[in-house]
Amino acid sequence: MKIFAVLAWLCLTALGQVAPAGNWHTITPPSPLRLPLSTVFKGEAKFAAMVKQAERENWRARPIGQRTALAARALLGVRYVNYSLEVHNHIENPVVNLEAMDCWTFYENALGFARMLTYKPGPYRPEELIHMIEVERYRNGQCTGSYLSRMHHLEEVFYDNQRRGFAENISRRIPGSTRMQRSIQEMTVQWKSYRYLKNNTSLIAPMAEIEKRVSKLPVYHIPKSNVLKAERYLADGDICAITTTSPHQYTSHVGLIMRYQGRAYFMHATSSNSKGRKTVFDKPINDYVHELDTHSGIIVCRPKDFPPSRLWKKAKG
Repeated sequence: MKIFAVLAWLCLTALGQVAPAGNWHTITPPSPLRLPLSTVFKGEAKFAAMVKQAERENWRARPIGQRTALAARALLGVRYVNYSLEVHNHIENPVVNLEAMDCWTFYENALGFARMLTYKPGPYRPEELIHMIEVERYRNGQCTGSYLSRMHHLEEVFYDNQRRGFAENISRRIPGSTRMQRSIQEMTVQWKSYRYLKNNTSLIAPMAEIEKRVSKLPVYHIPKSNVLKAERYLADGDICAITTTSPHQYTSHVGLIMRYQGRAYFMHATSSNSKGRKTVFDKPINDYVHELDTHSGIIVCRPKDFPPSRLWKKAKG
């Protein structure tokens, strides 16, 4: 039995599912910038405007879900762009682009901004939003400079952040949820579409191992037939991923929930020409998942605030 326990621990460690006990519920310090700030941060004017609005309207006093929804509203209308994180052939660094974003970076930027407001006191700098993104998106909250330290699958992001105490995947406890099973191969099959993999083919084999482990994660979703009833359980700022019928992916899209007139609406960055290829406040999530036959349901992850920085004590002193 001890042998099996050790093997299980090693498997979890390889996926970043085990960390030293002292690291749980703590924030890893920001990694040094490995690329110029002008490369990894775009949209300083937008950032400054959002900070000014947040201070004027006292967003900090709101719960994290409402703060995230407010930040997301401030980002509505930003143009859609894909692969905005692929900024170098070899060096990995957290990236923030407030001038153009995809579905994933839209939710990350809104959530990161919301967390930044309560993590430390102002004044705020772009590097601090980059830090919030690093803690959310990188395995164990730390970018090592390697492309493989970034989590490339939402299922692992949800799992890793829940393990560290920074989120709760509420999907399993919503009535009508069911477990999914997929053989994840998206990045290893389509490696030529990813700049880092294309320029570093030695990363393909370890990426395949990561995808095998992601395939084994306990992933639950609410099938589209149950989403209307599930709307009552959704809250402002919930991360809502759209599951797909594809056998090699769990999800195909992601956005945020916004409560409006008793319904759970979907805010997201869309590549659809008919919706303007931009971030939009769309229809209720039940209506959205029924738009396409390839949508099979939703996964819902509820973020939590990061523990406040010690800088708050200094600010009060």
